[in-house]
Amino acid sequence: MKIIIAVVGLPGSGKTEVTKILVEKGFKKIYFGDITFEEIKRRNLEINEKNEKMVREEIRKKYGMAAYAILNLPKIKKSFEQGNVVLESLYSWDEYKTIKNEFGDAFYVIAVYAPPKIRYARLKNRETRSLTPEESKNRDYAQIENLAIAGPIAMADFTILNTGTLEKLKNETGNILSKLTEL
Repeated sequence: MKIIIAVVGLPGSGKTEVTKILVEKGFKKIYFGDITFEEIKRRNLEINEKNEKMVREEIRKKYGMAAYAILNLPKIKKSFEQGNVVLESLYSWDEYKTIKNEFGDAFYVIAVYAPPKIRYARLKNRETRSLTPEESKNRDYAQIENLAIAGPIAMADFTILNTGTLEKLKNETGNILSKLTEL
């Protein structure tokens, strides 16, 4: 049985690490944020938090809150024909509903959670696109208030508390995959 897993959570929670683990297990990755970066490059803008936010908001204003799911749907369908898919950076409730309506019981969500202090420290030390604690807090607020990110997190089929080591995160992700293969 082929499946699609969306990995959701606030910035710095560990979504990218869980996604990497799933890719190592053979999942094809679709990163919703690629649409933002492609548009930034098309406009010859610098990649930074300010431009990312501006482009994200413009895309959602033009296409609605399901924008990233809708714009990625052809890529998701093509990848799903070939095997398992992992979606990184599905944020809004409307994106969740779009993917759920399209793929039904083949669609699962893993929420990755870590407290703000841990996430902000991770984001500050991140090699690419690092954020100050103030930028991290502002991004959290924007995602919670403007994107309805709480919906996909609340509807998650599985939740990982990511406050420990990378090894622990790998084990928890492996346990979830084992449960999914038993279904």
